[in-house]
Amino acid sequence: MTRSKNQNLEKSRNWRKVIREASRSGLPIREFCRRRRLKERQFYLWQRRLKESRTDHSPAAFALVSEEPEEMTSGIELVLRSGTRLRIGRGVDEATLRTVLAAVDREPC
Repeated sequence: MTRSKNQNLEKSRNWRKVIREASRSGLPIREFCRRRRLKERQFYLWQRRLKESRTDHSPAAFALVSEEPEEMTSGIELVLRSGTRLRIGRGVDEATLRTVLAAVDREPC
């Protein structure tokens, strides 16, 4: 990964965290930004960017299927926008999971 991509990824992670904190704070955005010495305009810019990137590139939505442990034998279950369910077994290795998710991202479901 290039240095520029690394920096953008780090900025995105940081702003996701800041936006989450703002949401949980219960404060108006203007007050939250003032307290954190953030530019309100920049806050809204990043909020829009992150929202657009999430809706443009995410092939799946997450949903709680069951809170009962005996019903969750698969580990986790992803429900794609198409309604297709993708069950991922407990202990799956990261490389396999990345390969599956990359394939799902490329293929229309």
